[in-house]
Amino acid sequence: MDLIPYSRQSINEEDISLLSKAMTSDFLTQGPKIAEFERALEEYFGVKHAVVCSSGTAALHLAYASAGINSESLGIVPAITFAATANALRYQGGDVQFCDVEPDTGLISIESLQECLDRVPEKQKEQYNLIAPVSFAGAVAPLAQCKQLASENNFILVEDASHSPGAFTPDDQEGTISSCSGTHALASTLSFHPVKHVCAGEGGAVLTNDLHVAQKALRLRSHGINRPFSETDEMPWYYEQESLGWNYRLTDLQATLGLSQLNRLDNFLARRRKLASRYNQILRESPFQEHINCPPFEDGHAWHLYIIRFKDENLRNLAFKYFRSKNILTQVHYIPVYKHPYYQKQNQGFQLPGAEKFFQSCLSIPMYPDLKENEQDRVLKTLEQFLLKG
Repeated sequence: MDLIPYSRQSINEEDISLLSKAMTSDFLTQGPKIAEFERALEEYFGVKHAVVCSSGTAALHLAYASAGINSESLGIVPAITFAATANALRYQGGDVQFCDVEPDTGLISIESLQECLDRVPEKQKEQYNLIAPVSFAGAVAPLAQCKQLASENNFILVEDASHSPGAFTPDDQEGTISSCSGTHALASTLSFHPVKHVCAGEGGAVLTNDLHVAQKALRLRSHGINRPFSETDEMPWYYEQESLGWNYRLTDLQATLGLSQLNRLDNFLARRRKLASRYNQILRESPFQEHINCPPFEDGHAWHLYIIRFKDENLRNLAFKYFRSKNILTQVHYIPVYKHPYYQKQNQGFQLPGAEKFFQSCLSIPMYPDLKENEQDRVLKTLEQFLLKG
């Protein structure tokens, strides 16, 4: 049987054709495709500024650094996320405090966030501090509530939107809240890793409506260098390093692929939503409903991941192995970040009940635009066989 991965990129002939043209152009990097990709991102997400970079992790680092995060800073991060959401704070020398998530969704818990903020000393609130809600699996984090708490406590809000481009959610007060819009967060970050909605091979972006953040991110992604003169000035070649930055540049090849993929993002989202709807419909029937919980279905969910949760937590690891024996790959998203050895050194014995409950029962089953209906049927049949065999 052919392998079914838990996720994979969707590359078509147009992507390949455009990449081929880019390979023979004058610029492989630092050329015109970078600005073109940035303008396309600004238009699609309705933000004033987009700064593309080499990875989603680089985007987080640039966003935090451009927002002023430093060695005196504190960052509050939900425990269920990829480690990069927290690591980018450590790159700046800041401290990380983990808050809990809702055990049914994996999204940041507002109650836990409030408790975390209540423990922050008043003197610490005089620093540049950060809340980093994660729009996890494709569902929009409670951004309006996070923004309110951030404002009340003098914190900055940066949304990790790597899972949620194109996602939105209804809101009683505001009608609709969209991920990546710049309405609630100072900045949002994207990833263009192959399993994400837009694939550039690798890459990321900082989306913001704040000119200062955008300008600083532009400098920091290229060694902290500024070019103060234009082509008409006496020294158009002149540049100067103003701060310590990094080589976080995206190549024109990656930007070319990203542009082509962005043009198909609406189609990708529609396909993911169709697959998720079919999963939800079938998995709410017997024998599935006796053993698993499905993720809540929302029209605006971007469905980066489709995560089932086993009612009997002992079944999760067995299911992972059974799927693999049938040539179907699944994954666990995520191990709570505080469990990793690097963070355990600082958080000995630390646990959060919502994060533990979510982690112990969760399994991501295949979800990607090119997943065929017969392959989805095979995933479902394999899950049914596993549950019935006891």
